[in-house]
Amino acid sequence: MSDKTPVDFWFDPLCPWAWMTSRWVLEVEKVRDIQVRWHVMSLAVLNEDKLDELPEEYRELLETKAWGPVRVVIAAQQEHGAEVLGDLYTALGTRIHNQEEGPGKETVAAALKDVGLPESLMEHWDGTRYEPELRASHKEGIDKVGQEVGTPVIAVPGADGEQLAFFGPVVTPAPKGEEAARLWDGTLAVASVPGFYEIKRTRTKGPDFSNL
Repeated sequence: MSDKTPVDFWFDPLCPWAWMTSRWVLEVEKVRDIQVRWHVMSLAVLNEDKLDELPEEYRELLETKAWGPVRVVIAAQQEHGAEVLGDLYTALGTRIHNQEEGPGKETVAAALKDVGLPESLMEHWDGTRYEPELRASHKEGIDKVGQEVGTPVIAVPGADGEQLAFFGPVVTPAPKGEEAARLWDGTLAVASVPGFYEIKRTRTKGPDFSNL
């Protein structure tokens, strides 16, 4: 068994913010004694009861593009084990966000091929066989932070044995090396304060949603 500190990370491959945060956490893994454990959550599930309140463009994105990728990812987890999620997420995020291919069927099928997973997983694109498992994984993450946030969710063991969980941090570009470590240490410091709720500052630059 690993003696590294487990860091649970919930992601939706559609979300560019989660993608940037995930790249930061992998940088932290190089300089802090942690091990990331990947989990699936779903922006489609999170927003399914409030679609009428969302801007039309975002509503259309959730209705037409958000379900397929997470269905394939949860199927990969169920049929091939949770250990495939990290590499699959990297392959998906690289294609969807870095290479701006978008989250369509061709992109997801290519990502499966990139990591040696069978193309037959694409059969779950429109299927609901693993929807209970998808919803359970989503609920496990979102219950730790509340319905008012989204993806990513991160949870780590606290000093008292209970998990510290938080949304974010939202960061772009993803810091590297000691800068990544400083952000990690600071994030844990504020998250460990009882009653801490939120910190924000003006956003000057963010990821581009137009390719999704």
